Amino acid sequence: MKKTFLLMSGALLLSATTALAGGHWSYSGHSGPEHWAGLNPAFSACGNGVNQSPVNLTNMIQAQLSPIAVNYQKTPMTVLNNGHTIEVKYQNGSTLMVDGHTYTLKQFHFHTPSENEINGKSFPLEAHLVHADTHGNLAVVAVLYKEGAPNKTIASVWKNMPMSPGTENKSAETVNAADLLPANHDYYRFNGSLTTPPCSEGVLWIVMKNHPTVSAAQAAKLNKALGFNNNRPVQPLNARLIMQ
Repeated sequence: MKKTFLLMSGALLLSATTALAGGHWSYSGHSGPEHWAGLNPAFSACGNGVNQSPVNLTNMIQAQLSPIAVNYQKTPMTVLNNGHTIEVKYQNGSTLMVDGHTYTLKQFHFHTPSENEINGKSFPLEAHLVHADTHGNLAVVAVLYKEGAPNKTIASVWKNMPMSPGTENKSAETVNAADLLPANHDYYRFNGSLTTPPCSEGVLWIVMKNHPTVSAAQAAKLNKALGFNNNRPVQPLNARLIMQ
């Protein structure tokens, strides 16, 4: 019974990009980020949390970080426009290993402009690859894309992108999340939270140091599909360390 509850908790966290009942939220106005905590008691961490994401990664600390082991498989594309982001659902069987601990890739989604910053620099697009272990603990791999040549993997996702909120496109065309990552998997690491309500903490963040390219038009298409920028402002680091 305990295991079932934990798995359900993880599933709830993974659905955090979808509005929760009784607390409609958005990225601007009276339901924007500065008001999230007051929209629903379940969102209280958005206001009183001390390890919130995203952050401005700065003053990094040198550490002996072990390499991550990525074992992602191709999956048929199921692309959802949930009104807050464009999300690609992932079939079971793809894993990330960090310090000998295994997480399963559940979905990836996008933000424009980037949510995290590096030394105060923002990027035109950020991908979040969301993973969970068998207890519902989450790990997010973040990739910040710089402007440049069009990205072939993102182009294939965008081709199947629903342009209306609340719609989903399914395709026999496959995508491999590994192709979203830079060739060099060096990373920054910190403890943080979901960047959307309920802003739950205890999330392991792995931010790639290297930046694949995305075209300005590709970033703009995400904005067009949503109708707004979908980035939460950076949050205070407080006592946290950014390791590299």
